Amino acid sequence: MAELEGPEFGKADFVLLDEVTMEQFLENLRLRFSQGRIYTYIGEVVVAVNPYRALALYGPPAVERYRGRELYERPPHLFALADAAYKAMKRRAKDTCIVISGESGAGKTEASKYIMQYIAAITNPTQRAEVERVKNVLLKSNCVLEAFGNAKTNRNDNSSRFGKYMDINFDFKGDPTGGHIHNYLLEKSRILQQQPGERNFHAFYQLLLGAPAALLDSLHLCRDAGAYRYTQEGAKGSVCGDDAAGYREVEEAMAVIGFSPEEVGSVRRILAAILHLGNVGFVAEGEAAAVEDAAQLSALAELTATEPGSLRQALLTRTVAAGGGELIEKGHSPKEAAYARDACAKAIYERLFCWIVGRINASIAARGYDARLHGKSTVIGVLDIYGFEIFDTNSFEQFCINYCNEKLQQLFIELILRQEQAEYQREGIAWQSIEYFSNEPIVELVEQPHRGILALLDEACLAAGTVTDSLFLASMDARLGRHPHYTSRKLCPTDKTMEFNRDFRIKHYAGDVTYSVEGFLDKNKDTLFQDFKRLFYNSADPVLCAMWPDGEQSITEVTKRPLTTGTLFKNSIVALVENLASKEPYYVRCIKPNDQKSPTLFDEERCRHQVSYLGLLENVRVRRAGFAYRQPYDRFLLRYKMTCEYTWPNHLMASDREATQALLEQHGFQDDVAYGHTKVFIRTPRTLFSLEQERAQLIPIIVLLLQKAWRGALARRRCRYLRAAYTIMAYYKRHKVKAYLRELLRRFQAVRTLPDFGKSVVWPEPPAVLARFQDASQRLFRRWRARQIVKNIPPSEMGQIRAKVAALEVLGGLRKEWGCQRSWARDYLSSPSENPGLALPFARRLQTLKDKVHFGSVLFSCHVRKINRFGKSRDRAILVTDQHLYKLDPRRQYRVMRALPLSTVTRLSVTSCQAQLVVFHTQSQEDLAVCLHKMQPAGDNRVGELVGVLLEHCRATKRELQVRVSDSIQLSFRRRRRLLTVETRPDAATPDFGKSCDGFVLYWPGR
Repeated sequence: MAELEGPEFGKADFVLLDEVTMEQFLENLRLRFSQGRIYTYIGEVVVAVNPYRALALYGPPAVERYRGRELYERPPHLFALADAAYKAMKRRAKDTCIVISGESGAGKTEASKYIMQYIAAITNPTQRAEVERVKNVLLKSNCVLEAFGNAKTNRNDNSSRFGKYMDINFDFKGDPTGGHIHNYLLEKSRILQQQPGERNFHAFYQLLLGAPAALLDSLHLCRDAGAYRYTQEGAKGSVCGDDAAGYREVEEAMAVIGFSPEEVGSVRRILAAILHLGNVGFVAEGEAAAVEDAAQLSALAELTATEPGSLRQALLTRTVAAGGGELIEKGHSPKEAAYARDACAKAIYERLFCWIVGRINASIAARGYDARLHGKSTVIGVLDIYGFEIFDTNSFEQFCINYCNEKLQQLFIELILRQEQAEYQREGIAWQSIEYFSNEPIVELVEQPHRGILALLDEACLAAGTVTDSLFLASMDARLGRHPHYTSRKLCPTDKTMEFNRDFRIKHYAGDVTYSVEGFLDKNKDTLFQDFKRLFYNSADPVLCAMWPDGEQSITEVTKRPLTTGTLFKNSIVALVENLASKEPYYVRCIKPNDQKSPTLFDEERCRHQVSYLGLLENVRVRRAGFAYRQPYDRFLLRYKMTCEYTWPNHLMASDREATQALLEQHGFQDDVAYGHTKVFIRTPRTLFSLEQERAQLIPIIVLLLQKAWRGALARRRCRYLRAAYTIMAYYKRHKVKAYLRELLRRFQAVRTLPDFGKSVVWPEPPAVLARFQDASQRLFRRWRARQIVKNIPPSEMGQIRAKVAALEVLGGLRKEWGCQRSWARDYLSSPSENPGLALPFARRLQTLKDKVHFGSVLFSCHVRKINRFGKSRDRAILVTDQHLYKLDPRRQYRVMRALPLSTVTRLSVTSCQAQLVVFHTQSQEDLAVCLHKMQPAGDNRVGELVGVLLEHCRATKRELQVRVSDSIQLSFRRRRRLLTVETRPDAATPDFGKSCDGFVLYWPGR
């Protein structure tokens, strides 16, 4: 690190100080603070000084700078410690914890947030959705818990008024899979009153100053925090940050965590109910109390979804169970009612906070994790708990908080100082014992069974008769008067800083603290009448109801006496310390440079006191004399044996100690290590880093070797499987082919004798390999079947068959009916049945034309209705020969009105409907539009016949003729384009043409 930070920044590790004295320690701390270097190491302990300003130390570039680096490779930082804890957890599958300690205002909460942000940033490189969700919930939970659990104090604008320990669960890949938050001793007395200059919890001010006006109206609230008794003290001071922005952040965070809109609404109503509850006043009516403002009670009942009558009764009376199941209702005096109201407000907020913590835990709980499937789950714990507190007036809460800090200091001493030295002595390592302050007597003073302060407090709470706080103090004076860390005004009458019958003093490791005994008994008993529990259990609000499960009990039901607040807190702290002791600890020791929250002032005496009581000098001395790393020989070899030829893959020496010694001597580290009875001790982290680097270089080679062997085994096994599979597949395919061919033969062996030559025979489903074979076979079969059918057709019918095939090719699928089912006569005008009375004149006209132009055959003839360019329609007839298309007038002996050479007809247009409309398009753009009619039988369909014979003739003469099927036909009269459409009319007897806006229309009879 010396090469990364110049001498102008001081020593980056206190272990490097020239002399371990308080003066040199403070001078180095002051120099680094003035240069903006707020982090300094004591070995693997980070000392953090609160800068009281924003520093550019925590962005994505800083995360990348510390990701995967060893502790001393970069300048001191929280990220380096977090990375070390993460690597230890991931490499050794060992649970770790990060303990953040220091007094109130030293920056513990901010340090815990930066650690969480770093862990979130370096995990989940594959962006798994569930892991990202867990990370987001873990990060957003800080915002919600700060709003409901933090408050402004005279020492800190964002002071944690509860303790928080968060476990983060990781899978074998090192990605977070869930977590769990434990909360400790919320300072609920802050709900009722705050010291001058302090505020209530942030959540109240965020609601009042950040919520929309419509929401406040629905909650019967106003913007003025001074209008409510529980927040009026905080309204006097300066605004703490932007409460409106905080409200929006909390709303967003709760949505990310998974709070439903209904749950968020319930939380708002409960906060509003607490504010209204504080404003409920009581007046005396005779010997009983009455509510001063009934409207206030109505709003409160609405917000808590309870009956107004039940709420009034719970506030003004108390139901007591007498013997034999008899119930007695006892009315409150105004003073008793006010006490019950305040106890209720504290209980509601405490249960709301615990419900929010439980709701967050449900959201971040590891889902579907099975160690047998997903590997061992490991944990990183982060402890952010209230710091040591000395206020002008110190009550029960400060007593519990300072007891908690004594326990954590005891853990630090136990793990860092006492166990360290004890392990060296146990392992036979040469060691000079270092003196340090032990706070064990102070811890015993508080928690010792039957004799400690908490035991005496419980005894006073359980005593029969009237026991006051002053009597409890007298009991402590009598039984603890000889303890060196306890005193009171009675024991020291000359000390006028304490009051008689009120104050006692404990000499904590962090300094002397004077406590006021007033309220100790009430806060320890934490009395809340059962009437309130039953009231809120029966609330229509499901969230509020869920917070009071004990309200389900009947008032006559005998229950076990609940544990006191002090005992519950002691039990939870003992469990916390045991949990931390089971993990590999990493420490952040926070220092508060001054009480003025100044970014430049370094109060030397203030810092000297903190350095002293935190035991940082003793920590430096132990670290300078001790070893950074120790590991049992077998585990050390298991991790590093591949770096030495004598230990890889397994050593042949007499013991693991000899093998470890050979490994370290080969690398030249013999001067930096010591060998204990069961463990190897390495003095500097640089030696360990060198081993880790060499191991990291060899691991890919070993992995490749293992991968090669395993992939080879997998490939050989797969090859065997494939060979067997291909053999089975070959036999099966042959079986399928043979079965198919046999079935094909069976079905088609008698098709020659069938009337339809096998048209009705269903082809069997072929195997995939014979799909093309079946397609080819079906084509051959269709050609054979066609040949068999054609052989039986007389030669005289072949022309008709060819014409129908030609018509099918152009009309199939485009026109439903085109006359393929009947015989095509072609020359209908020569038929007496079709053309009675006029068949003979037509025959004479036909002979005349034949003598004149010598055509070979008549292709088609029929009566038609035609239209000219003027829109006039007439009955005519058409005659199609192999040379010309004639338009004839049947009324004039079929005189020729127009003759078109067939070579000039380029295209035919017909419709897709039943209409017998045909348009002949010519090269001269003088088209002929006709509708076939006067057919026998009526409704005969001859369009397909006309199209077919013309197509067949054109193909025989090797000429192209286009056929277009459309219900909207464009035609040309004298090069002028017109549009011809068809319209069906039920009232039309015969087809006829008419005019339309853009051309002509054929009216066709029918529906």
